[in-house]
Amino acid sequence: MTTLKVKDKKGAAAGTVKTDEAIFAIEPNLFAVHQVVRSQMAAARAGTHSTKTRGLVRGGGRKPWRQKGTGRARQGTIRAPQWKGGGVVFGPTPRSHGFKVPNKVVKLAMKSAISAKVADGNFFVVDALDFDKPSTKEAIKTLDALGLKDKKITIILGNEDTDAYLSLRNIPRVRPIFAFEANTYDIVDNTAVLATKEAVTYLGEVLS
Repeated sequence: MTTLKVKDKKGAAAGTVKTDEAIFAIEPNLFAVHQVVRSQMAAARAGTHSTKTRGLVRGGGRKPWRQKGTGRARQGTIRAPQWKGGGVVFGPTPRSHGFKVPNKVVKLAMKSAISAKVADGNFFVVDALDFDKPSTKEAIKTLDALGLKDKKITIILGNEDTDAYLSLRNIPRVRPIFAFEANTYDIVDNTAVLATKEAVTYLGEVLS
């Protein structure tokens, strides 16, 4: 078991939480992380790029000149690729750029990303992020007390922490996500990760 220190909203020590070494203390598999991040970024691409082939370009229905006797190369249409305003050869068409990664590789990448953050001392645990109502001002005070103000951070919240999510979402360089939507890219793309005790427990159950 790996023990992580827990702080409260004011930055004071609030005990510890025990975590599974197979999730929070493994040797990071960089290849798995690379594959999963590539997959996520590829799936996020719109894939709406499009070009017109010679059959789609308007016009060019008439043969520009007769086949023989002109001394020029034969041409069937002014919309052929070699003509200005003609179609595009092998141009991009709308498609999905996403590719499938096995579930066990996705889990391994998540474990690797979390373990790397823990090993580097950039994974922080807070007892809870309870707010009476959504308040960005209070959220900023909390981050300041935890020593995370002005850092690019991902905050993993409990699945019911709606007020905390609404309080944090407008702060620059802060990316709040619920535990059920935690993913490798969001864990890697930051300076530090802050997770609630509830979120740590949830990740331990899902990734075990």
